[in-house]
Amino acid sequence: MQAFVAITEGEENPLTTHVYKKRRRARACTACDLVCLLPVLRPGEQANCARCRHVLARRHLHPVQRSIALAITALISLLIAVTFPFIGVEAGSLDNQILIGQTAEALLILHQPLVATIVAVTVIVLPALYLAGVIMMQAGMLRDIQRDYSDPIARTFTKLHPWMMADVFIIAALVSLVKLVGMAEVHLGVSFWAYCLFAILLLMTTRSVDTGWLWCSLAGEPAPPANLRFGISAAAQQMTGCPTCGLINSLSASGTGKCVRCGDRLHLRKQQSLQRTLALLFTGVVLYIPANTYPMMITTSFGQSHSATIIGGMIEFWKSGSQPIAVIIFVASILVPVLKMLTLILLSWAVYQGAATHALHKTRLYHLTELIGRWSMVDVFVVAIMVALIQSGNLMSITPGPAALAFCAVVVITMLAAMAFDPRLIWDSQGNRHES
Repeated sequence: MQAFVAITEGEENPLTTHVYKKRRRARACTACDLVCLLPVLRPGEQANCARCRHVLARRHLHPVQRSIALAITALISLLIAVTFPFIGVEAGSLDNQILIGQTAEALLILHQPLVATIVAVTVIVLPALYLAGVIMMQAGMLRDIQRDYSDPIARTFTKLHPWMMADVFIIAALVSLVKLVGMAEVHLGVSFWAYCLFAILLLMTTRSVDTGWLWCSLAGEPAPPANLRFGISAAAQQMTGCPTCGLINSLSASGTGKCVRCGDRLHLRKQQSLQRTLALLFTGVVLYIPANTYPMMITTSFGQSHSATIIGGMIEFWKSGSQPIAVIIFVASILVPVLKMLTLILLSWAVYQGAATHALHKTRLYHLTELIGRWSMVDVFVVAIMVALIQSGNLMSITPGPAALAFCAVVVITMLAAMAFDPRLIWDSQGNRHES
């Protein structure tokens, strides 16, 4: 259930009421910077910004018990997934089965250490660390024990989310299965089903962690500045919402400060947002050229080598009758990176020009590009799985091409570009108006 935050422009801070001190909280929207007073939420409800509709807070029933139960189950599923065989193939003299960890190991052996590291980190390492952190912190809260490591763990939650790609890896595995069916007999191991379950549980765990409630439990809810007004931007009051814990803090005349609750460094806006975004986008555009012109995979069969670019692989899927897979590759590896780079360039240009129209649509467009950018890693994961599985010397083998590193870099750099862009800049040219 959604609850849109009621606001009145210039409304004074109701700090003197007992109810506010106990139950209600002030927040600056991370998307448009509007200062809002959150309503009291019941489990299952969420509060949305009245101006841009961005989610400000969610509430869950029994948040500690829910998170720790999901995290423990997800971690058990991951342990099973990395222990047992993932996928096996059999075709003539080729008989091979792999563990999930061997997808990164094979890339490392074939002199792709950076790609191997990114695969291992996004598929196994970061999800495991995240789940372990949730269990440690929530267990301490369940037993009402304050831990020294709780604050650092809580600070990393929001930063890890985009880089955990278990769901993307599952889609890549399905794409690989379609390609493998035409080459060999495929066997799905226990690990495959365990990892599918893990991907679902990981998503449920991330959604179950209530960051706002978590920081209130860890460090209380310090009162916001006494002169805080609602219905206008925080920046107009020389204040900002902490990107880590959400607390509104006053800033110095230079526009900097330190959060009184979590200790995170604060700035009125992300430092050099447009410059960093455009610099990263330029790097991404340059790397996108070799990513599409050089081969992504090199297949050797009976001594004959065949190279396939991203577009070439898509065409092969289409001609072989796997049109849905061809569409997935086209969208994830061609359409999404191009649209993401173009969108961020246009948004940066609009902010630079001070365009004050359609801010709501621009904000939604930004959040969409931020959400879908990680799915371009599908092609990289497909290469990792195929390389690990198909290794039989000159008889049949697959090796990663030069484009694998370039395309992986494009995905990572464009994700960093989206993170560097500050969507609040879109609304700054509108002043304190509520319309979009």
